[in-house]
Amino acid sequence: MSTEKNTSEKIRLHPRNINRERYDLEALKIAVPELSAHLTINKYGVESVNFANPLAVKLLNKALLNHYYDIKNWDFPDENLCPPIPGRADYLHYMADLLSQSNFGELPSGETIKVLDIGVGASSIYPIIGVSAYGWDFIGTDIEPKSIEAAKNIVSSNSILEGKIEIRLQEDSQYFFKGIINNDQKFDFSMCNPPFHSSTEEAQKGSHRKVKNLAGKKTVRPELNFAGLSNELICEGGESQFIHDMISESREFAQNFFWFSTLVSKQSNLKGIYKALNALEVVQIKTIPMGTGNKSSRIIAWSFLTKEEQKVWREKRWRKSVEL
Repeated sequence: MSTEKNTSEKIRLHPRNINRERYDLEALKIAVPELSAHLTINKYGVESVNFANPLAVKLLNKALLNHYYDIKNWDFPDENLCPPIPGRADYLHYMADLLSQSNFGELPSGETIKVLDIGVGASSIYPIIGVSAYGWDFIGTDIEPKSIEAAKNIVSSNSILEGKIEIRLQEDSQYFFKGIINNDQKFDFSMCNPPFHSSTEEAQKGSHRKVKNLAGKKTVRPELNFAGLSNELICEGGESQFIHDMISESREFAQNFFWFSTLVSKQSNLKGIYKALNALEVVQIKTIPMGTGNKSSRIIAWSFLTKEEQKVWREKRWRKSVEL
């Protein structure tokens, strides 16, 4: 990937991301008419969404999912995290690339791919995009019962998602995989968007910065639609501890996954993550840069499977549809 910086969010998005081009606001207003009341003229004299307004962002996301992904019913409590659709889609596109690289350049058939989304949230956004874009099957987990209820409602309210997404409550918050999957279950990859912050104060500072960047001005008390519920953005030890705990537990499920993966928002956490992975003697580690606008992030993926185990995996799971 080129290291040349580009301030255009659209150019930095994955080549298969359907939102690389400018939003078709006329089409989006037809999809969700309420969006019209939340458009503004930006400094370039062009009609745009008021991204500093949480309701405007949610309506934009509803319109994007309706128009581009055929999701007609998408709603959840306002206190939950409202995800940016293009950035979330990129995670899935890059994981599709990783599956292709693991299969000699050919993307395995969608119907054979099963994904575990750790922390699916009320919006169920990763499974929605994964089903729509690739036809993959998902199990989404969360520790918050209200988020589980909202995610289940979204799945049951959209016929294209039924039978493709299963939502499960993780009843013990100290675990990621235990209590969710059976010993013989296989997943082609796991994915996770970890909580960023270690405290409420840190999360509030982050929200202030985000609103200031979007609105171009300070706010005494920003509308925290961007923050979501506390367990969506805050955990003891922050992102670093969360990922370290996930890595540690992943060793017990080494044969259940071809790839484990997680987003890593803070570059300063990478050194410790690599150290933890090497200590467990993982067979492969992949770092995949990604970013939108002036925000950079990356996916860290790891696998415990040897070359022979990967070969068996491909033959049993990914070649099956070809043989049929």
